[in-house]
Amino acid sequence: MSASDRPGSLTPLARLGFSRLTEAEALLDELAALIDAPRDALLDAAADAADPDEALHALARLARRDPAPVRRARERPAAWRALWALLGASTGFGDFFFRHPAEVDQLADAGERLPTPEELRSELLASIDAVDGFAAEGGESAWVALRVRYRRMLARIAAYDLLSPSPVDEVAVVSARLADAAGAALEASLAVARTRVSGGAVGAGLFPRDQVARTKLAIIGMGKTGARELNYVSDVDVIFVGGGDDDAIEEFGESRVVDIATRLAVQTMRGISGVEIEPPLWEVDANLRPEGKQGALVRTLDSHLAYYDRWAKSWEFQALLKARPVAGDDGLAQAYIEAVQPKVWTSAARENFVDSVQRMRERVTEHIPPADVPYQLKLGPGGIRDIEFTVQLLQLVHGLSDDRIRQRGTLEALDALVAEGYIGRAEASAFSQDYRVLRLLEHRVQLRQLRRTHLMPSRPEELRVLARATGLADTGDGVWQLWESVKREVRDIHVRLFYRPLLSAVAALPADERVLSTAQAHDRLAAIGFADPAGALRHIAALTTGLSRKATIQRHLMPVMIRWFADGVDPDYGLLAFRRLSERLGDTHWFLRMLRDSSGAAESLSRVLSGSRYVGELIEWIPESAAWLDDPELLRPRSGVALQQEARAIQTRHETVVDAMRAVRALRRREQLRIAMGAILGSVTIEEVADALTTITEVTIQATLRAVRREVVPPEDAALDFSVIAMGRFGGAELGFGSDADVMYVYRPNGVDPQRAHELALKLVAALRNHSEDHRVPLELDADLRPEGRNGPLARSLEAYEEYYRRWALSWEAQALLRARGVAGSVKLIGDFMELADRVRYPQVVDLAATREIKRIKARVESERLPQGVDPSRHLKLGPGSLSDVEWLVQLLQLQHAHAVPEMRTTSTLGALRAAESAGLIPASAADRLSDAWRLASRLRSANTLLSGQTSDVLPVDRKKLDGIGRLLEYPPRSATQVEEDYLGTTRRARRVFEKLFYG
Repeated sequence: MSASDRPGSLTPLARLGFSRLTEAEALLDELAALIDAPRDALLDAAADAADPDEALHALARLARRDPAPVRRARERPAAWRALWALLGASTGFGDFFFRHPAEVDQLADAGERLPTPEELRSELLASIDAVDGFAAEGGESAWVALRVRYRRMLARIAAYDLLSPSPVDEVAVVSARLADAAGAALEASLAVARTRVSGGAVGAGLFPRDQVARTKLAIIGMGKTGARELNYVSDVDVIFVGGGDDDAIEEFGESRVVDIATRLAVQTMRGISGVEIEPPLWEVDANLRPEGKQGALVRTLDSHLAYYDRWAKSWEFQALLKARPVAGDDGLAQAYIEAVQPKVWTSAARENFVDSVQRMRERVTEHIPPADVPYQLKLGPGGIRDIEFTVQLLQLVHGLSDDRIRQRGTLEALDALVAEGYIGRAEASAFSQDYRVLRLLEHRVQLRQLRRTHLMPSRPEELRVLARATGLADTGDGVWQLWESVKREVRDIHVRLFYRPLLSAVAALPADERVLSTAQAHDRLAAIGFADPAGALRHIAALTTGLSRKATIQRHLMPVMIRWFADGVDPDYGLLAFRRLSERLGDTHWFLRMLRDSSGAAESLSRVLSGSRYVGELIEWIPESAAWLDDPELLRPRSGVALQQEARAIQTRHETVVDAMRAVRALRRREQLRIAMGAILGSVTIEEVADALTTITEVTIQATLRAVRREVVPPEDAALDFSVIAMGRFGGAELGFGSDADVMYVYRPNGVDPQRAHELALKLVAALRNHSEDHRVPLELDADLRPEGRNGPLARSLEAYEEYYRRWALSWEAQALLRARGVAGSVKLIGDFMELADRVRYPQVVDLAATREIKRIKARVESERLPQGVDPSRHLKLGPGSLSDVEWLVQLLQLQHAHAVPEMRTTSTLGALRAAESAGLIPASAADRLSDAWRLASRLRSANTLLSGQTSDVLPVDRKKLDGIGRLLEYPPRSATQVEEDYLGTTRRARRVFEKLFYG
């Protein structure tokens, strides 16, 4: 039936927003035929399109090229809605999908959620197969892949934005994701650049790969990128900082480091902005660097600081207000930020600073072409710049003495300014809403063609589309009237705040007059134990200022919590960690209710935060863990069965090993935090701590092996058996906080070619080690206890192990097997390996030469492995009477007697010790002294890590640290001397027992 045969059929199209009705009828018929779908069913998402005519035109164009992706999208409601929304708002996305039809399939759940910053980074790095900072290859195809993947993620962000019920309320989070995507793209482009510069591209390389790897390049985001307020298509302002470690600079010179960093920066920019097969993403603008376009593209940190100290103008410090690390070397970037921030916040003290900022804003307006002024969303009077300049000037002036308003983002800064009384609530509310409206309008006009523009449209049809795209008005006239009213309101507030005489007066105050005297509060905090009373006052003010419910509850709690913090090990850190946690959770109803109403949660929180940096750092990343403090059962370690079930569920939810392992790492961090909090609060014993830490380590390794095996072992080699054997304290289920996981790797070909089996086993080992790495809570898989130690192969077949142990095994290798225990992989292979291990570690007779060798090695360990300069009596692992003495003695007894005493066939040190006592091999008093020393050394070792957040095997000399460790072990305050005396006395007694039984 033709269109003319369907009376009134054009009316529904008009109601949906179509304007070219006859053309739409024809396109619908064509589209229905191309994708074999009912014609009327094609329009169920048309209402989501800002420009239905353009969306339908793009759909038909796409279907003509490849109907399959359009057909598949039609069968998935979320993808169909997203596709209509994207094509109706953006001809640019229409062109993108036309170039890459298969990308339509990536819209399966688009519009339902935003990609996380981690997903953006992992996706873009995956697009160029980045490993250790280098792309798999450095040709132009890598750039194309990066740009296509970036636009895929951009489409997901835009779909979420366009389909939001209230897009004006999503401006901040959408802008933040756009900034995150830009940072991820720069990181990926830098990886390609490293490969190109080191010879990964076609042709000879410019620099040795090792030198490129050791050269640091930090990319600092400026402007909207730094503030995480980016547009869809905007210049991305950056500053490049180059450097290298001392060894690199000494080896190949600072000038070469800068040369390499400069080439990396050039190639990174080209990867984003250069003309390639796939259009550029956006312009990378490095003109905010020292000396602008005339200055060096890359400088060292010292060179940057020298420039800022001598030559920088006021506007450069204003620009640095939003500086943020976005890509490259994070350590160098953080050092740059830390170095320039004090300069930013003292810049307002410069002579005529306020006048210079005001004049700069006026010059921006004067340079707008007159014809563009009525349409300028960004630079014109009443535009985005009026809000941004106002907020930044208020921040810079009042931030001289108030660090609570030192925020990068405009909306965040507005909130801080109103909270601290520098701007009225009504003005801040209007500014905040107007800023979101202006940014939403800017986003939509840029989406239209995916190009950089800040001009409102002038044509009625374009205004109508803009109204539908934003949801801010029903008609084109309505959106224009809203724009005019926003401009008037913004300009009025801007003039009143930006030209306040008070600003110049505050900026001109001498430094000693800018801070209100708080001498009494300062002295009080110092008296009760705060080392930095001024910092404590700032944290308290941040927590208690304002009229919010959060501030009210905090004001009631703070006097009590301050006392609890003061009673703790490190009051200053405890208060800082509490502030950070409160900023993450303070507005959640459960957190506030728990602090106010729970009988012990607030005190427990004070105790764990002031007693452990390990907990404080982790809880900031897992803030919801604070809820455990309200339920003692939640502080108990979870069972291995429950953790296994969760780990397996994680792997079913994630398709890639990278995503799965990110979730497994989060699981491990969460459980490590749970165990740490329970240990500090005394709800778990040292034995339970060791067992729980061992369990979560086993679960992590098992989950990692399952994930990497799917990736490494192809189906045709599936018969290969592979297992992980726990050794050392891991094998003994005796892990503490900060312990490495000692392991060995065994495989059995099962019909797979032996060489192929060996290669696959080594790949599994490499993947295990790579994917188990965690920078936040390190997990090192240490294979040094394998046969031949570091000189031996990382993995052996079961037959190779059997041959080795039969022909060449040394006494220490048999000794190491005493704590061998299978933890992951093939159960049958583990069983066979343990049978082999039993024959080696439980011999019928130990000859005298082997015993002498064990004693000789022990003496050598004591003399050679102790770190230089460390007092042996304070070494918790290798010192006299410490862990090593107890473990070596027990292991010698096991080698000599476990064949005849089955109860001694255990990987547990204390279990074997008590079995030896029961068998009459060691007196009860001696067993008690050894057990006491082993337990105390283990507890001190874990407490040392919990206190500082860093692993150490040395009992500190510092009295404050010793006292902190003692408090974690439930000693009373000021017990540093007692802790020291208890340890030294306990280990002296254990050493006497050891020398008598081991060497006697």
